[in-house]
Amino acid sequence: MAQHSTHPGGAARVRRRALLGTAVLAVLVALAGLAAYLTREGRSPSDTAAPPPSSPTASSSPAAPSGPHTRPRALPVPPKTHDPITYGKAAAAALWSYDTRAYSQPELRKALRGWLTTESKYADPASVDQAVPSAVLWREMAANKQVATAKINEGHFPHAFTQALQDDPGAITQAYVYAVTVSGKQSIRWKGSPAGGAESRSTTLAVQCRPDHPCALVGVMPSVAP
Repeated sequence: MAQHSTHPGGAARVRRRALLGTAVLAVLVALAGLAAYLTREGRSPSDTAAPPPSSPTASSSPAAPSGPHTRPRALPVPPKTHDPITYGKAAAAALWSYDTRAYSQPELRKALRGWLTTESKYADPASVDQAVPSAVLWREMAANKQVATAKINEGHFPHAFTQALQDDPGAITQAYVYAVTVSGKQSIRWKGSPAGGAESRSTTLAVQCRPDHPCALVGVMPSVAP
């Protein structure tokens, strides 16, 4: 949903996001060798392997509204947790949910940026911004009172990440950044369509959980890692 700009400042923003993305990837490379997995040709969300039996149990965001007259949903607020999988599941639900009746596109974008780590050398705000509908699309959706909710099925550490931590447990102690893959379903409803529609979603997030501080989002990875 991101828009491309020909304005000179647009190129600078693209370069900055590339640098931030590289920083995030560098952290994960150091921890898990995950970059090779994410850049493998042909990988897509549908390729994600089934979660192992030990994966956390299912959870979901508040139930989808039944129509345009239901109570609007509040902006997403990050949970206070030291569990990266719990935080990753909550972050995915926040990224897949919105309520055009309740707030504006800039308000949602600002709220989601509030989930990011305050350590700027790791935070990738551009990857979070891309999860928010563009301003033009938001106006169209708002005219139809469109609402999206998320049901989270499971979250887990990608295999490459857990293997690397087993090989070098101390590698995590520099940045405390974890890779978390989350899968679920996004349901969308709008005025005149109480049934709406739904689609499966999967994403891999980078989550920072330092021992002395609650978890925070680092960014959204460009591909899904099983």
